[in-house]
Amino acid sequence: MRIASWNVNGLRAIAKKGFAAWRSASAADFVGLQETRCQASQAPPELLAGWHTAFVSAERKGYSGCGVFSRRPLDEVRTSLGVGTMDREARVQIARIGSLSIANVYFPNGSGPNRDHSRVAFKLRFYRRLFKTLDPLLKSGEPVVVMGDFNTAIEDIDLARPRPNRTTSGFLDRERKELKRWLKHGWVDSYRVFDDSPGKYTWWSQRKGVRERNVGWRIDLALVSPGALPFLRSAEIHPEVLGSDHCPISLDLDDAVLGV
Repeated sequence: MRIASWNVNGLRAIAKKGFAAWRSASAADFVGLQETRCQASQAPPELLAGWHTAFVSAERKGYSGCGVFSRRPLDEVRTSLGVGTMDREARVQIARIGSLSIANVYFPNGSGPNRDHSRVAFKLRFYRRLFKTLDPLLKSGEPVVVMGDFNTAIEDIDLARPRPNRTTSGFLDRERKELKRWLKHGWVDSYRVFDDSPGKYTWWSQRKGVRERNVGWRIDLALVSPGALPFLRSAEIHPEVLGSDHCPISLDLDDAVLGV
């Protein structure tokens, strides 16, 4: 089972930039999108045929939002963390297919409108609330994937210029500490199971030449629970795929994960 994740920076925008062709070529069985920036009724209809879909939209129009496309029927999709300030931003979909749960998540950015740290506290509360929500699944041994735009780079190796960014949201010590808590608790960074080399990024600033020089950050992740780890077969980053300031990531799980 191939699972893909992509912050598309607007579903309607990416639909005009070859999204359907990429999705077909990717051979993905499940695609989770973040930052869809549209209501469910605004999803381009040509993208829906042949797929089981679900969308969640923020109260603020043109902001945030997530969507999933699945070749298999979705047994359940939860979108609430039980906190109004978080749910209003439509950042979470927890889908279940058979025994497998897939959390498609658009984690908040800690920077406020003035590029300050005014949203860091909210970002950390969001991390902790989602952690608490998913913890019973992890402790029960169920296979779970948590994927999406985490908006945090974990280690120095995960961004091109770590030293000057230590005071930038996305690489603050308190943000990294919170994400490392997930890893210490048992969640596994699927990509690092297969590749521990530098220079592998998923987001680049839209400033001219930045992506071409590969001055990026690896902030799009897929974490797997201990219950899912035995079924993990591969994990990849796809920087050649254009259309957004992020690129897609993917992981392959043995189909047996659906019937554990």
